[in-house]
Amino acid sequence: MNFFKSFGVIILVVLGLIVWSSTFIVDERKKALVLRFGEINRIVEKPGLYFKIPVADEVVPIEDRMILWTSDNMSVQVVDGRRYLVDAVTMARIVNAQRFRETVSADLTRAWDRIRTRLDAALRQTYGKRTFDAALSKDRAVMMREIRDQVRAEALNNGIEIVDVRIVRTDLMDEVLKNTYERMSSERIAEAKDLRGRGEARKIEIMAQADRAYTEKLADAQRQSEVIRGEGEGERNRIFAEAFQKDPEFFDFYRSMLAYTNSLSDSGTTMVLKPDSDFFKYLGMDKAKPATP
Repeated sequence: MNFFKSFGVIILVVLGLIVWSSTFIVDERKKALVLRFGEINRIVEKPGLYFKIPVADEVVPIEDRMILWTSDNMSVQVVDGRRYLVDAVTMARIVNAQRFRETVSADLTRAWDRIRTRLDAALRQTYGKRTFDAALSKDRAVMMREIRDQVRAEALNNGIEIVDVRIVRTDLMDEVLKNTYERMSSERIAEAKDLRGRGEARKIEIMAQADRAYTEKLADAQRQSEVIRGEGEGERNRIFAEAFQKDPEFFDFYRSMLAYTNSLSDSGTTMVLKPDSDFFKYLGMDKAKPATP
């Protein structure tokens, strides 16, 4: 009885192993290649539970999601000869599982090695036709499309479709960065000197114009003052002449009074004159008589 029980258990275990080895599950993130004695028998693209022949069939899972490959610090040279470091991201999808198996043995690492070689050449070729500024302008999108199209043919030969290629970073190499910084610094210094020189020249020009305007206005003002002074003197002389002609005696008297005021206003003034001098004509002094012994 125990023998039959043990035999039954063994039969059940064997049947379980046969059933387990005869089924496989494909989830929504994968595809599957069913190989029979090393040859592709069928391709399973939809998720679910499937059967296979034990021992004879081998299931090879294939990635069905978007694949992201990153390329860091790839050296490129632009049209002016300077070299830059480029980081890029390649987005791909396996579209032909059979070709993917036949060319790279369904190995993503081998597939990426081939695609990366073509990507490096495409980057060099695309950047080599442009300047560095193009990578920072609207040409950037055009450059990424050109790179994608050049890599796409190589990828399709391996059963992979290149969905897109994106340039993440374009930066100067250390030695080029130093040279560029020094060149930009020299250009800014030269530009500053030029601006300073033009400002100094403009300053001298403005100062010269101001000095000339000052001199011209001062000369014009002096000329006008001399003209006005001459006109005033002329008018004064005319008035005096008219007054002298109307009453010469009064005019003579007025002039004598002014002379007395100007000469005798200072108490410390000493005058040595003859008593019969014309200066004392209007002081009421008679002509001096001869002195008696």
